[in-house]
Amino acid sequence: MSLQEWILLALTGSELVLLILVVGFFARLRRSEDSLSALQANHGELMGKLERSARLEQELLESFEARQKELIRLEDKLDARARELSGLVKVAEDMTRSPDFLRQVVLSGHKKGQTPKALAKATGLSPDEVALIISQAK
Repeated sequence: MSLQEWILLALTGSELVLLILVVGFFARLRRSEDSLSALQANHGELMGKLERSARLEQELLESFEARQKELIRLEDKLDARARELSGLVKVAEDMTRSPDFLRQVVLSGHKKGQTPKALAKATGLSPDEVALIISQAK
């Protein structure tokens, strides 16, 4: 074999090796492109899920704000109602401590047959005061 044949054989072998390397490179390039397109598709899905999540979070915050405002309104209403009921309780306490009311309680209890001692205990008056009220009514 001559030198030219050896050179031709070496060049052909190197071209074959280079061709195999180029085919391998393009195969890897194709796999990389496929992986990249899969990653892009996953990225798109992830972005969609993140947008839905952000939208749900915003709706949750708006709902929370609305509930907070409603709770504040209800608390104000409850406070007003508590003040109103407190005033009514005070009026009722004043009425129960009024002499006319106590007199009526003692007289109606006496008519029902309760003892002066039991009436005194129920009204918070002394037994002498109960006896005086009963005697004045006769």
